[in-house]
Amino acid sequence: MGDHPKALSYYEKALAIRQQPLSSNDPDLADIYNNIGIVYYSMSEYLKALSYYEKALVIKQQLLSSNHPDLGDSYNNIGNVYTSMGDFPKALSCLEKALAIRQQSLPSNHPHLGDSYNNIGNVYTSMGDYPKALSCLEKALAIRQQSLPSNHPDLASSNYNIGMVYDSIGDYPKALLSHEKALIIRQQSLLSNHPHLGDSYNNIGLVYDKMSDYPKALSSHKKAFAIRQQSLPLNHPDLGNSHYNIGLMYYNTGDYPKALSSHKKALAIRQQSLLSNDSDLAKSYDSMRLVCNKMGDYSKALSYLEKALAI
Repeated sequence: MGDHPKALSYYEKALAIRQQPLSSNDPDLADIYNNIGIVYYSMSEYLKALSYYEKALVIKQQLLSSNHPDLGDSYNNIGNVYTSMGDFPKALSCLEKALAIRQQSLPSNHPHLGDSYNNIGNVYTSMGDYPKALSCLEKALAIRQQSLPSNHPDLASSNYNIGMVYDSIGDYPKALLSHEKALIIRQQSLLSNHPHLGDSYNNIGLVYDKMSDYPKALSSHKKAFAIRQQSLPLNHPDLGNSHYNIGLMYYNTGDYPKALSSHKKALAIRQQSLLSNDSDLAKSYDSMRLVCNKMGDYSKALSYLEKALAI
């Protein structure tokens, strides 16, 4: 992702220099505010990102026509911050403003329009409004298919997001088809150990699990784990999730010793990771309880149950 502290230092120095001779509504100031916002957003410093994005927007509103594409970009950036913060109504409001401006100012197949529909679709997914999510995500895909190369990562993202919606509404064949399309594009456009490839294999595994095809699910989860092991820190939650999913597949196929081993590895990572939540720990303990029950080790099963209930 680059060296965020160095980038931030550079932009803050530029801001200090340019604030002196420039008026408060100079377009160069808006660009610097926007760039600082981008860095903070990349660092997951959402409140700081929001502050700088809003400063950039105020200047742009003073200088630009109401349908200028740069205003659309600002509303889009602010909407993405609200999405990351989980404030979906505010996110939707900003992203819809961005879309309205882009519809007025850009060609109908411009990639930024695809981005807007994609971002709005993801918010609707997070809100559980799957029909609206699917409608927006399919519009995004259609625009991206017209405007981007066939192996562009954004096309993979569109198929991936559509697959997530189909998964959520229980249409597993369509979910699988979309995730496999995303995987093929990612295999063409990304490094072989890129985390997004791991995400694709992971979600394909989850769909196969729901379709009760446990051997294929296990194979996909093992591929996801192998990629994540190469590309992520040792205590990253996604590594814990891969161990957990592999453990579930071993449980479903009756290989209880391997299931227990995988769940113990998942638990160890989840205990170390600051990003893991209590529900993940509880799920690990409960899954280990189920495995121990199947193995006839009822005292350990009881111990794991007590630990799960204590969380």
